[in-house]
Amino acid sequence: MQRRPHIGITGSAGTGKTSLAADLSRILDLPVRREAMRDRLAAGFDPHAMPRDGHRRMIVGDADDLALDLARGGGLITDRTPLDMAAFWLANGFGLDDPAGTEALLARAVCAMADYSLVVLLPWGERPIAADGVRSTNPWMQLHFQTVLEGLCRRYVAPGRLLVADGKAPPDRLAALVRDRVWG
Repeated sequence: MQRRPHIGITGSAGTGKTSLAADLSRILDLPVRREAMRDRLAAGFDPHAMPRDGHRRMIVGDADDLALDLARGGGLITDRTPLDMAAFWLANGFGLDDPAGTEALLARAVCAMADYSLVVLLPWGERPIAADGVRSTNPWMQLHFQTVLEGLCRRYVAPGRLLVADGKAPPDRLAALVRDRVWG
């Protein structure tokens, strides 16, 4: 029996991760692990009110929780990956504050990425960022994050397990492409 896949959806805010995860869940009959920060923000959480050390601990906790969910087995689609947490860490300048913590977080994130059958990297700038009160609409902040994330994906995800999506592909076409890559 073939192992149920782990599929990670990654990209900056507004790239369509949550929508693609929902489409894939329906098509592939796999559960979705929602993005923890998105749920917090939707509930009114203000990360700017949190002390810097608390923000670092939250990123590490989110990365570790995601890695634990991946290790439990069974098919799963994740809205974000452990490399996203490393990209948040780096984009927020925590690498300068805490080099040892950076090394530890990145090592754990890279190990957890080995549990993915496929990682789908969605492109920045193909869709307008909705002003929904959950994500920043500043395109340059999103480009900064996306650039860090793309670098981490290209460095730490095996090319055969990284699908760099075409932003102009309709969602059903992208979902079919993911299905074909995962189940051949």
